[in-house]
Amino acid sequence: MLEDKTDVVVLGAGIVGVSTACAARQRGMSVVLIDRREPGSETSYGNAGIISSGSIAPFNNPSLWKVLPKYLTNRHAALRWNPSWAVRNAGWVARFLADMSASRFKPRATALHGLIGASAKLHREWIVKAEASHRIRETGWLRAWRGDAISAAKQEQALLAEYGIASELLDRQAISALEPDILPVYKVGLLHTETASVDSPGAVVKAYARMFAGAGGDIRQSEVKAIAPDGDGWRVVLTGGEMSARHVVVALGPWSADILRPLGYRVPLAFERGYHREFKPNPARSLRRPVYDIDGGFIMTPMEQGIRVTSGVELTDRDAPSSFAQLDQVVPLARGVMEFGDAVGDPWRGARPTLPDSLPMIGQAPRHAGLWLAFGNQHIGFTTGPATGAAIATMIGGAAPPYDVTPFAPGRYIS
Repeated sequence: MLEDKTDVVVLGAGIVGVSTACAARQRGMSVVLIDRREPGSETSYGNAGIISSGSIAPFNNPSLWKVLPKYLTNRHAALRWNPSWAVRNAGWVARFLADMSASRFKPRATALHGLIGASAKLHREWIVKAEASHRIRETGWLRAWRGDAISAAKQEQALLAEYGIASELLDRQAISALEPDILPVYKVGLLHTETASVDSPGAVVKAYARMFAGAGGDIRQSEVKAIAPDGDGWRVVLTGGEMSARHVVVALGPWSADILRPLGYRVPLAFERGYHREFKPNPARSLRRPVYDIDGGFIMTPMEQGIRVTSGVELTDRDAPSSFAQLDQVVPLARGVMEFGDAVGDPWRGARPTLPDSLPMIGQAPRHAGLWLAFGNQHIGFTTGPATGAAIATMIGGAAPPYDVTPFAPGRYIS
């Protein structure tokens, strides 16, 4: 049966969907949040838990040209790619490479800076309101090089300074003082001092969802079969019935393009698949913050269950069989930096939704009033989720978002 109409139905209970639901409810709208699983159980669960102030450089930036030859060998832990996927998605690859031009870099970095700044502020507000402040660490994150990469570190520091983002350049001794329990394998480090991290991104998303429910929001667990225009609103077809809403927000991450295809939208969405595995910590050795081993192509970070080691990007089909080659490559490298014990649980895999310009879609669909798109946040979704959702809620309410959303307009790719 068709239920009474609600103001907003949000599809997807990852960090973006939950944030949208929270922000819309805070603006007094009636909101239903729908996902096939509990909040924070998919892509938003498996990341490194970093709220990064400095992730303003899109993955396809001009510096990628220098390292592209070694990535093309398909042996580097930072990037693996499926040749058959690349052939079938040649158009996406061409767009991705075209956006690596120097002229396309600064506008995208500026756009991401606005999004990230607004998001970091919301994270710090919401994590307190959600009674999860014990999960956040204001210890920054360390980007570290094994080789003599002082010029690369200084170049990155200069970029951050251009946007008013603080960082500290470190030598081997300063890195050891900062992280005394890791082995001295790094020659150069750059500490992003304004970056925070959490000990369980999935738990933080769940805390935000509880905050939403406590404010009168409605969370439902169901498969979403379809969405269709219905008069001046929308009909949402679920496994066990239907719902009606004035507005629908598609925040389904890597599944977003599927729900939009029947409406005639062809979204050029690719998937930065990533893996992690967690390990029992050594009680005598502690890791104080996330560490990104740039040469090794992995992040290791302290989590609630132990040390989480995350691998780099895998470009392939969203649902292709898992390949643990990258994870198998980086875990020994991580053990050479930090002492930790046996694995805790099985390896995890997720698919981060990515558009060719490495910017998300944030805004109303071009041909359908009341249909809002909020996805494509690639590998910084946990960082940028709150401000993505807040912008959508603000626009639904007829106001201007707190940052410029023009670069994220869906119309740049779909019409």
